[in-house]
Amino acid sequence: MTLVSLGLPALRARTEDSTAARFAAGPLLDSHGRTARDLRVSLTDRCNLRCHYCMPPEGLPWMERSAALGDDEIVRLVRLAVRELGVHEVRFTGGEPLLRKGLEQIVAATSALRTDTGDPVRTSLTTNGIGLHRRAADLAAAGLSRVNVSLDTLHADRFAAITRRDRHADVLAGVEAAAAAGLTPVKVNAVLLRGSNDDEAPGLLRWALQGGYALRFIEQMPLDPHGSWKREDMITAQEILASLAGEFTLQAEPGSARGSSPAETWHVRDRTTGLTGTVGVIGAVTRPFCGDCDRTRLTAEGQVRTCLFSTSETDLRDRMRAGAGDADLAAVWRAAMWGKLPGHDIDDPSFLHPSRPMSAIGG
Repeated sequence: MTLVSLGLPALRARTEDSTAARFAAGPLLDSHGRTARDLRVSLTDRCNLRCHYCMPPEGLPWMERSAALGDDEIVRLVRLAVRELGVHEVRFTGGEPLLRKGLEQIVAATSALRTDTGDPVRTSLTTNGIGLHRRAADLAAAGLSRVNVSLDTLHADRFAAITRRDRHADVLAGVEAAAAAGLTPVKVNAVLLRGSNDDEAPGLLRWALQGGYALRFIEQMPLDPHGSWKREDMITAQEILASLAGEFTLQAEPGSARGSSPAETWHVRDRTTGLTGTVGVIGAVTRPFCGDCDRTRLTAEGQVRTCLFSTSETDLRDRMRAGAGDADLAAVWRAAMWGKLPGHDIDDPSFLHPSRPMSAIGG
């Protein structure tokens, strides 16, 4: 049978039937032997800060509200991921997820789910912390397990320069409220920027140890909206560790491989105060963990992304709104994950900068 005699519509239908049959059951596997158990769900592309490494002062063209998934649509896709695709952990991101009015209801519906092992879904939230002091208790009551709060500096003036907003006190209040609500360990994510806050690693760690927070430093990644990121401008994991070593004793966690966790963890002791604890460093650029990555991502408008640095997406929203059943959506999601690349290749000269910034993808 020739393509002409079969006809393009029939050929397309046969191809889609073949894809559906091949990916009709099972977890989210890729062709490199990885299984996605961790789902990152972006709830909005909007943010109430304007961090200069994330977006311009005027913000970005936000998506039309009709394009974004509704609360019920998000819950349906999360339920599908947990019940049919083997997801064990769900993290809600943005933009800024606290801007989502229905956040508590989405968290409650998610936390009520059970994984294929019968355990509750582990739920978490990545936030800039603004408004968290008002909602932490309700989020904990809804079943949220923990939070990651972004905080790059302990100085209010530097915070205003980095974020273009004078909200430093609000973030600190959010961190304290999350701890009081039991959303622990409260993880604090910090990005060090050359010539801006690159002297703050020891101070941030000392503050975190005193407050009982889990600090993680993250290498700046090429996800800025203007594509100006340069590797030589980035504060590397090695530089961060060298800065800490001047005031802390560091010892790599013994006998524990990083696995799918993005952070390498060190036991630390402050030689000034005697405080002890841990610190994590996420070297996404210089120490990539792609070989063990267990993540799948869903954007606020219902696109599956297999990696932060993907140059393509797979649409679930339009299929869902056109009446696709759960089995069809699951098959499309499995097929997308099967095509996941082995790594992001940031250090490769052929690396393509993602066309969408972090706020549009979801952290």
